[in-house]
Amino acid sequence: MDNTNGSNNIIGEGTSLKGNLKTSGNVRLEGDVMGDISSSSKVACGETSFVDGNVTAENAELAGKVSGKVTVKELLILKSTAKIHGDISTNNLIIESGANFNGACSMGKEEEVQDIADVGDEE
Repeated sequence: MDNTNGSNNIIGEGTSLKGNLKTSGNVRLEGDVMGDISSSSKVACGETSFVDGNVTAENAELAGKVSGKVTVKELLILKSTAKIHGDISTNNLIIESGANFNGACSMGKEEEVQDIADVGDEE
């Protein structure tokens, strides 16, 4: 986790944010965000959270609802209460039993995916 500036951003339960949130620090969400969340560190969405937008982060742990694309550079954890309606792109994925995910999923780093595609072209 990068979090070079040491900031922790908390959007509490009962709080609603309309607009995009971009930070280099950690984000802890228990409320609602109508917009995109982008962090070069970790995003953690609790059971009461709802995101109507895209989530982009280095690492993420999702336990609430997300309606949008989820892009995580390293590790994405979908907790048992998570409900994801959108595509996922990540390097590593953990899905707990009970989590709900509807969308496409792509895994692995881009260069690895490109290398595999190149091998298929050589045959």
